[in-house]
Amino acid sequence: MKSAAALSTRILAIAFVPVSAICAGIVMSVPDWDMPVYAASASASPSQPGAEDQGFSKLDPAPPSGISVDEIIKRFGQRESEFNLARANYVFRQSVKVQTISEDNGRPDGEYQQVTDITFDKQGRRSERVVFAPQNTLERVIMSPTDFEEIEHRLPFVLTAEEMPQYDVKYLGRQKVDELDTYVFEAGPKTMEKGKHYFQGKVWVDQQDFQIVLVNGTTVPQDTRRGHEDLQPPFTTYYEQIDGKYWFPTYTKAEGTLHFPAQNGAMRQDVHMRNIVRYTDYKQFRATSRVIYNGEDITNNRAPEADQKPDQQQQQPAATPKK
Repeated sequence: MKSAAALSTRILAIAFVPVSAICAGIVMSVPDWDMPVYAASASASPSQPGAEDQGFSKLDPAPPSGISVDEIIKRFGQRESEFNLARANYVFRQSVKVQTISEDNGRPDGEYQQVTDITFDKQGRRSERVVFAPQNTLERVIMSPTDFEEIEHRLPFVLTAEEMPQYDVKYLGRQKVDELDTYVFEAGPKTMEKGKHYFQGKVWVDQQDFQIVLVNGTTVPQDTRRGHEDLQPPFTTYYEQIDGKYWFPTYTKAEGTLHFPAQNGAMRQDVHMRNIVRYTDYKQFRATSRVIYNGEDITNNRAPEADQKPDQQQQQPAATPKK
């Protein structure tokens, strides 16, 4: 996010950039837009005291039994790589809501919304169709290319085996998230290449499927240069097992106060942001090619769900955090 006050010309019309990455899923049921979600910031993690009341057991720092930490990291990287390839065969609906929140009454005082169907055209090429886009009323901030990149790549976080060498991945322990037994890791970039952004925070990996089911963190680095500030709030993304094989991100909530320094003699501007992204109506597109990973065919050519309407698609029940 960039501060509108720092610009000589206020930009009120925002064009949504293409979304090429396919995302999906959640450990917990998909909430309504304004449903409060636990651990919506990197400073409020499910591993902290009080998390038990929200569906998270106490973090057990003991080493895993029957398997080494290195083997867990290797397996979950491989599974994320498989998923990253397979998800390109899915269509879905992406709903984005970005709000600035008034500090006086706690209500939104500006909002950007867009709902987009991510699908395929008759030639089998990925296509995007905007189905809902009311007038943008954001005035205190504008959305930057980094914000759209975050929606596309970092909020639906996938940590593949190919990307793993870029990250320091530290084992924190085991934790039960509702009915799921998970391994908890801390992940952050080893080094930051100029012009690139990375995830930094905590990752929950299902002990059975070796796939990410929950992430809680923030984007790094953030541009804090005076006059060039580009800030994003911390976020939590929840995943759901949609097809019985892979876990897809389905709901993200990012919330926090962005601190923009004074500009041209004006006072420092603090902007409370609340961003929600939902990924719904997942269907597998009938693939005409095979997806091979490590010599294994991971393409599911039989996709009965692809012949159903979105509202007929059956998804596996998801656990719901306690309130």
